[in-house]
This record gives sequence, C-alpha cells and structure tokens, in this order.
Amino acid sequence: MESSFNIGEEIVKGTKDVFSTMLMVELESETVCKSCPIESNLTSMIGLGGGIRGMLAIHCPASVATAITGGFLGMNVEEINEDVKDAVGEIANMIAGNLKVSYASVDMKIELAIPTSIIGDSFVVTGIADASRIIAPFTMPAGKFWVELMYVNNT
Repeated sequence: MESSFNIGEEIVKGTKDVFSTMLMVELESETVCKSCPIESNLTSMIGLGGGIRGMLAIHCPASVATAITGGFLGMNVEEINEDVKDAVGEIANMIAGNLKVSYASVDMKIELAIPTSIIGDSFVVTGIADASRIIAPFTMPAGKFWVELMYVNNT
C-alpha cells in the first residue's frame, strides 16, 4: 500500500462527506485514536472482506442516533426504533462505501457485508485477535459519535 495512504484521514474525510451530502451536517472531528472511550446506545457495523478483513462501525448515543435518523428521513425521531437502526446502518454503509473507494485508489479491493445493528446500554464490540483498530471521534449539534475500523490486512 502507498505510504501516503492514511486510513484514519480517509475515514474522517469519508464520514464528513457522507454527513455533509446526506444530512447537510458539518462535522467537527477530533484526533483519531487506537483506543478511546466510546459511549453508545446503538452500534451499526459493516463487515469487510477482500484486501482487508474486519468491520467498520458507527457508535452513537441515543440522542445522536435519533438526530441522524431525523436528518436522514426529514422528520422528528424521539426514540430508537427500526427506522433508527436502518438509517444509522445505511450511513455506516455509505461510510464503508467511501472507504472502499479510498482503498481502490491504492489498488486494494474491499467487499462489504450487510449492516448489522446492536442496541443497548452496556455492550462492548470485540473483533479479530491482533486486529488494528482506528477510532475517529466526531461531534455534531446533537452530540458526539465514533466511527471505528477494526481490521487485519489480507495482503
């Protein structure tokens, strides 16, 4: 992979692009980290295969998940329901799609799975042993959320 390819920067750029285009929301990003505290009531994940194996996940508190859904659907959403799971899953899918395009620019093919969502107040998402982990924190008017990539290179 080209040395100029920075996956953390690509996640930030792709996430900002999705939110700006689909939700008309400009995000503030924080420093990308390998391990930082995440507060989440809803996590939507996309499995990745091909050149890398792993998952991309969006972790949101309920207030952020409902705000994302409200912006996406153009209506007021007050609680986590099927619409929220679907909307945040679709946003995760779009961010993963941008990541797929980023990897294609360095000749690495990535395949995406169907989004899966988890709802709850106390859960931890774990993945592949020895996987690299990148977490990009973002802030929008409704609060903070995190985009996480957990992966192993298959090349």
